[in-house]
Amino acid sequence: MARYTGPKSKIARKFGEPIFGEDKVLAKRTNPPGQHGANRRRKLSEYGTQLREKQKAKYTYGVLERQFRNLFDKASRSKGVTGEVLLQMLEARLDNMVYRLGIAKTRAAARQLVLHRHITVDGNVVNIPSYSVNPGQLVAVREKSKSLEVVQDALAGFNHSKYPWIEWDENAKGGKMLNLPQREDIPENIKEQLIVELYSK
Repeated sequence: MARYTGPKSKIARKFGEPIFGEDKVLAKRTNPPGQHGANRRRKLSEYGTQLREKQKAKYTYGVLERQFRNLFDKASRSKGVTGEVLLQMLEARLDNMVYRLGIAKTRAAARQLVLHRHITVDGNVVNIPSYSVNPGQLVAVREKSKSLEVVQDALAGFNHSKYPWIEWDENAKGGKMLNLPQREDIPENIKEQLIVELYSK
């Protein structure tokens, strides 16, 4: 199954944001990567700005180009504001829900938990990271996986009231999406309108 496996700190430095989670390298070196990174002052074109925003969204949610394009096409056919619908679809991905629930510290770790069959949806094991979770469905840790150290470490001290559109169930070690998140409830620093403009050309 395809996914990005390259150097993550280099990508984070490119955007100047810890898009893969906490990054010690980014804290020390804030300039873009490369020999001339510290001296680069070139202004981006309109297309370059739009492309950069799309790349940031792809890396943030761990989605490759074809999958991202398919999601955009689906969002553009849906009712509502295309950019916001696109972000809602990305937020509804199973790997992202596992991350938002605090079961994993990063989306990459969440993806691995899903692939290794540690996660259930409404009691059934689902090992597809791109599975779209619907409001009301319970995403939880599989019973025999609740003692996993990586899960316990991630959940320790996690604030489950961070996202108003998610309800945590301590007994089930999981939670439900109450409703699709509004744009103001999605904390990612992504200018989705630029992505819409890019694909609308």
